[in-house]
Amino acid sequence: MPIPAQAASLAPARLTVDLGAIKRNWQALDRITPTALTGAALKADAYGTGARQVAPALYEVGARFFFVATPEEGIIVRDLLPDAHVFVLNGLWPGQSRLYAQARLMPVISSLPMLEEWLRYCISQGEAYPAALQFDTGMNRLGLRLAEAGDVKAQLNASGYKPQLLMSHFACADLPGHEKNRTQLALFQSLLGQFPDIPASLANSAGLMISKRHHFQLVRPGIALYGARAIAGRPNPMAPAVKLEAQILQVREAKVSETVGYGASFSLQRDSRLAIISLGYADGLFRALSNQPNKPGSRIVIRGQKVPLVGRISMDLAAVDITDLGNNLPVPGEMATIIGKDVTVDDHADAANTIGYEILTSLKGRYARTYRDSGTDGS
Repeated sequence: MPIPAQAASLAPARLTVDLGAIKRNWQALDRITPTALTGAALKADAYGTGARQVAPALYEVGARFFFVATPEEGIIVRDLLPDAHVFVLNGLWPGQSRLYAQARLMPVISSLPMLEEWLRYCISQGEAYPAALQFDTGMNRLGLRLAEAGDVKAQLNASGYKPQLLMSHFACADLPGHEKNRTQLALFQSLLGQFPDIPASLANSAGLMISKRHHFQLVRPGIALYGARAIAGRPNPMAPAVKLEAQILQVREAKVSETVGYGASFSLQRDSRLAIISLGYADGLFRALSNQPNKPGSRIVIRGQKVPLVGRISMDLAAVDITDLGNNLPVPGEMATIIGKDVTVDDHADAANTIGYEILTSLKGRYARTYRDSGTDGS
């Protein structure tokens, strides 16, 4: 829950989400998929940015198809956007068909028992409530087996039911040269031959960027909307949408050979100045961003200059070496930029040996959370 406005000045950090950047990112993706509808993934609270704010912003610029993970997330979007099409990617919760139908949520059906339960409910109500079908083309996550396509088709024919969408999901779209992308595309295309009249969707952010062959009738971008990198090894063309700042609590002198942080794992190689910031792993600043014996820590920005995290990041605090700022020293109460245009979500992901998705969805700390809208033209 965001910190109340009257208490915002007491928050140790502030997170600013630029809804205008998210809208521009959606519009940019929509322009490169002219033959397909462009949806939006809003799961995990819109990748940590806030679904209650992001969903209406995307609807404003034309998004009508939204993908969430759970029915709870779907109900949030439905309450905000009565006319939107909301798909629940994790499927039909057992015994919850009535809830989905009443909330007009479309389960993404990924097993024969799930399909049977949904069809039974539709028949009992005399109404073909919409749903999607997901087949596994090589990820071994959720999805009907390709060998089950005949059983699925038989059940659809017997009931007269027609799904709204036929889906699968790439395992390696962020690696454009991976052979599995070609294999999954071929398997998906062969599947479509068995269900010729159902709209198809395969592409996530990376999938829609790397080939028009992946677009089909609907694309469903996620990470690219929120400004993070979708494809490994390529420049990221998306506008940054998140800025995270933390308050500097103290500036202190430290001597050569003194250690910093828990475990005494980092020793200073020179007389140094340290800034102690009010952010730690409880706020999504991963402990893995600390410096290691053979690896420097991640970097943040203070007074316009990148400076390294030193010592182990603790629950509520982190130390930064600001010696190279010279006399341009910050003062307590000043804000350091943890994520912004000069140090991105992906910079921290690389330093922590993880992905931007994990960095974004971990931003649930003790922040004063604010929203701005820089507009669709970036102004």
